[in-house]
Amino acid sequence: MRRKHVVVVGGGITGLAAAYRLQERAREAGLAVDWTLVERESRLGGKIVTEVVDDFIVDGGPDSFLSEKPGVIDLARRVGAAGRLLPTNESERGTFIYSRGRLHRLPDGLLMMVPTRLWPMVATGLLSWPGKLRMAMDLFIPPRRDRADESLESFVVRRLGREALERIAEPLVAGIHASEPSRMSVRASFPRFVRMEEEHGSLIRAALAARRRAAAAAPGGGAGDLPVPRTYFMSFRGGMGDLTASVAARLDPGRVVLGRGVSEIAPGRDGAPYAVFLEGGGRLEADAVILATPSVDTARLLEGVDPEIAGLVGQIPMAPAITVSLAWRRADLPPGLEGFGFLVPAVERRRLMGVTYSSVKWEGRAPDGKHFLLRAFLGGPRDRGLVQAPDAHVVRIVRQELKEIAGIAAEPIFARVYRWEHGIHQYTLGHLERVAAIEGALARLPGLFLAGGAYHGIGIPDCIRSGEGAAEAALAFVRA
Repeated sequence: MRRKHVVVVGGGITGLAAAYRLQERAREAGLAVDWTLVERESRLGGKIVTEVVDDFIVDGGPDSFLSEKPGVIDLARRVGAAGRLLPTNESERGTFIYSRGRLHRLPDGLLMMVPTRLWPMVATGLLSWPGKLRMAMDLFIPPRRDRADESLESFVVRRLGREALERIAEPLVAGIHASEPSRMSVRASFPRFVRMEEEHGSLIRAALAARRRAAAAAPGGGAGDLPVPRTYFMSFRGGMGDLTASVAARLDPGRVVLGRGVSEIAPGRDGAPYAVFLEGGGRLEADAVILATPSVDTARLLEGVDPEIAGLVGQIPMAPAITVSLAWRRADLPPGLEGFGFLVPAVERRRLMGVTYSSVKWEGRAPDGKHFLLRAFLGGPRDRGLVQAPDAHVVRIVRQELKEIAGIAAEPIFARVYRWEHGIHQYTLGHLERVAAIEGALARLPGLFLAGGAYHGIGIPDCIRSGEGAAEAALAFVRA
């Protein structure tokens, strides 16, 4: 009997999670199933890129994950990386917003953009008094009864007012999604807030209830079942690359193809439904295919298989993303660099979207305590052309704005620029309907599965869940 073969296309965190789940399940159950992971680049990890530069640990891509979602921590346990989990440095916790020429500490007690404590909102200089009063009106505004999709901009303005959108919600969202609130689907991007309105009639009432539940459930904070305290965001001691390197090290190297992209997917032969053609020649016969690729690549690969599905996937846009990491001696920096960093609202008309003080937020990112590492975030829909600019030009922009906003004028020890023309998937209006149409149409292509940040969540835990789910579905298909 011919052994079944599953091909995973894409070696980012989604593809790594899919391949590792295939390997685990096949070994556990003694299945006659082979797998191959194909990655165009010469390395695995995709947008998770960690480098050690002069003893600084630099994350070029994602630098953390949301710990309340289980995907990362569960995978880290299974590949032996849980002992390297790293919490944020809570003694320095705090985020600032650059607004009207100065940095304002984000008020304590915010659940994203929703206040759960009265006094910090009253005391903050981030919002005007009319803006604060407009936020409080959320307690009295009736919920929306229409379940049609709504932009994040419309949702926040309706519930909390335009000033809350411009000075709090937009910079917080841009720092994660690199998106424009006027185009974002609130149901796809922030379903939690839609449920809060539906269930409580008010975002503030819902946030207060959530805070009470959290306090009752974990009065002492604590690490739970982790080797370190659980903080809202977490990383790894050697950077996020610890996770991808640990997964890659557990994979059978004979089943990983690096430096070879996929040029085409077509009907197979010898009983295999699909043929996966490699760039530069060669083909793999596949009983099932998992496309763990960005939407732009997935659409291209599907064009010759099902143009309708390719067109739907191609409607999921991606925004460019740039990070710039810079290092200094602490003695060369001005005093008063507080918290984990700052965000810059679009209304300020700056190029910077946000800055993380990496060596403050994460222990061990800079050597010997006498040095400082920060990371700037640029690009997004509001500055698409910057991703094409030379590194030197991007660094000049970052240094100029750091000088004007934070007073950092010294020459850095080094600067590293990382860029992705297709960086972050954008969940625009109608996203849920598009994904439902894609998933419905895939019934025409049995054995072909889509995974990644294009569909049901852009975060690393979401991508892991998507990749593992696709692997389980592929195994069920080839065993049927």
